[in-house]
Amino acid sequence: MNLEQLVSHAKNGDDDAFFQLVSLHKEQLYKIAYAFLRNETDALEAIQETTCRSYLKLARLKQPAYFRTWLTRILIHICLDEQKRRKRLVLDPMVEDAVERVSTHMDEQNIERIQIEEALARLSPHYRRIIILKYFEDRTIRDIAQVLGQPEGTIKTWLHKALGALRKDLGKGW
Repeated sequence: MNLEQLVSHAKNGDDDAFFQLVSLHKEQLYKIAYAFLRNETDALEAIQETTCRSYLKLARLKQPAYFRTWLTRILIHICLDEQKRRKRLVLDPMVEDAVERVSTHMDEQNIERIQIEEALARLSPHYRRIIILKYFEDRTIRDIAQVLGQPEGTIKTWLHKALGALRKDLGKGW
């Protein structure tokens, strides 16, 4: 069965077809969720929530060919909600102290990776989404435009501005 047939069967109540659809995309979903949340447990929970929401709202999917795009959009919204929830939490001073002690023992490569992740976290949400989809998920400009519901020219502009903001944040050497 092709993708559109699977979607059609799933929309008609075939749970096995829905399971196959989600299974086909699970690796891509995990990469996106992990890129946003930087935590395996949170990424898996986001995928679980995405699966649940997409199952409940599958009847709303108008074009079966865009199932992956639709599923990715649901996941991104869930990840953004989780990031907002995290920002509301207050970090315990003992945890901050432990993080500081651990960071002094990291090698240069890990420090650079953390600097990049922190710079990504400081980007505005729509710029961060573009970077994650383009460089972590290796999506094309056209695909990103479909996922985010924006024109390709807007995506190119946002990508250019996001990369400029990252360079400025990380310094000229990057």
